[in-house]
Amino acid sequence: MTCALAVLSVPSSAKASFLMVKPAGTTAAIPSLLQYHRLSPYTPRAFTFDYNALVNRVGFRRIGPIRCISALTPELKTSLDKVVTSHKVVLFMKGTKEFPQCGFSHTVVQILKSLNVPFETVNILENDLLRHGLKEYSNWPTFPQLYIDGEFFGGCDIAVETYKSGQLQELLEKTLCS
Repeated sequence: MTCALAVLSVPSSAKASFLMVKPAGTTAAIPSLLQYHRLSPYTPRAFTFDYNALVNRVGFRRIGPIRCISALTPELKTSLDKVVTSHKVVLFMKGTKEFPQCGFSHTVVQILKSLNVPFETVNILENDLLRHGLKEYSNWPTFPQLYIDGEFFGGCDIAVETYKSGQLQELLEKTLCS
């Protein structure tokens, strides 16, 4: 059995260590053979490990399936669906349109403002679950994330490229007229 473990917290000083895995429905942790190297604290990482590779130690047994963790809960997916479909243009960004807290977010805000497009922003720094779940929702690893007419459009690089070519302005005009 293979399972992906999506959320970990480890000290940044950790160079190599064993990860303790708690199988679903048990209180016993089982050390795995998985090693991690210099992970930032509270940074989600995706790991794959083989259940059969778990180490059997005295007092530990192989118990049941291991539950995979996903940051995108059904409730969060429903909320995100509502947000992106209730506004023509939504930007999930670091900070707010009045005070962007990232250069990439600032760039996309300036593009949208220069096109005089009404848009909503969501500050992903206010909620870790939102930030991690949105990466799964869009299948895009970075921020900002621009949604146009309920569909994921792209990040800063795509917004800049399409702005320069005139495609973004054309799409936004069509979207706002519909």
